Amino acid sequence: MRNSFFSKTSTGLEISPGRVTFALVGGSVASPRIDRVASSPLPANALRISIRELNVLDAECFVNSVRSAHNLLLCRNNKVSVTLPDSVGRIVLLDLETRFKSRLEALDLIRWKLKKSIPFDLADTHLDYQQLAVRENGDLALLVALVSRTVISQYEGLLTEAGLTPARIDFNSFNLCRAFERRLSLSEDCILISFYDGTLGIMAFTQGAPEFIRTKDLSGTLAVDNRLFMEVNSSLLIYRERFPDHTAQTIFCMAPPELAQNFLEMVAEATGLSPVPLEIKTVVTPGENSPGDQKALFPCTAAIGAALRSL
Repeated sequence: MRNSFFSKTSTGLEISPGRVTFALVGGSVASPRIDRVASSPLPANALRISIRELNVLDAECFVNSVRSAHNLLLCRNNKVSVTLPDSVGRIVLLDLETRFKSRLEALDLIRWKLKKSIPFDLADTHLDYQQLAVRENGDLALLVALVSRTVISQYEGLLTEAGLTPARIDFNSFNLCRAFERRLSLSEDCILISFYDGTLGIMAFTQGAPEFIRTKDLSGTLAVDNRLFMEVNSSLLIYRERFPDHTAQTIFCMAPPELAQNFLEMVAEATGLSPVPLEIKTVVTPGENSPGDQKALFPCTAAIGAALRSL
């Protein structure tokens, strides 16, 4: 049997205002194994999330925390896939009426389309997109992610200073979906409602493609607060008004394990359906040096999703 020491592994790094978290994942995408997890706290005010301004306020402290946590992985590979809070940038679902001949032309068209709705300078924006579908009228349905180059360049520079090579950087929403991709794919028409690291996320899928995305930073809010219930209700109302003919077959939910049952009950009340809980412990097999319980693995969910991107 091949020794796991020689098998391929991938490292995911989640950066949040309170901590940096690493996940070392091995095995395969179909059968991932969590080999190690490690985290290091960040002092208050060391990092502040902003879409326009530099996020890291104490560079030395940030670099030391990243190095400290990464050293605990005992991993020689310094290449990492990074995941950031959604509020660092913007995720947009966009329809383009004009066909494009090249990626460069597509980026120019997207910038022109979004120039009045994005709250930062599009000339200083890192932009990526994925074509989801071609509408019946010929329009192109795109999933677009945007982040300030100033913001992303600081993260890249400080991670490099810490001795790491940031291979890919994207948002928590994408990596939470990636972590549960196999489960979500079993229901083409579904809604994922998550409460992770203080952010409420609602993503609706039709025929496996996202058609509605809404995230909101609710830091300081518990998963059972009335404010959260109102936000879920409001988001679902907007979705139903926008897509009155679409009915989700399944509602998936993800929340901190100590509050998961109450969150499920709240979502059931808001949707009228019995939601299906998603737990990261069911996605990965624990290795010899990794925890396997939901309480320990939940804070690593986005990092595991990021690692799966490069596995």
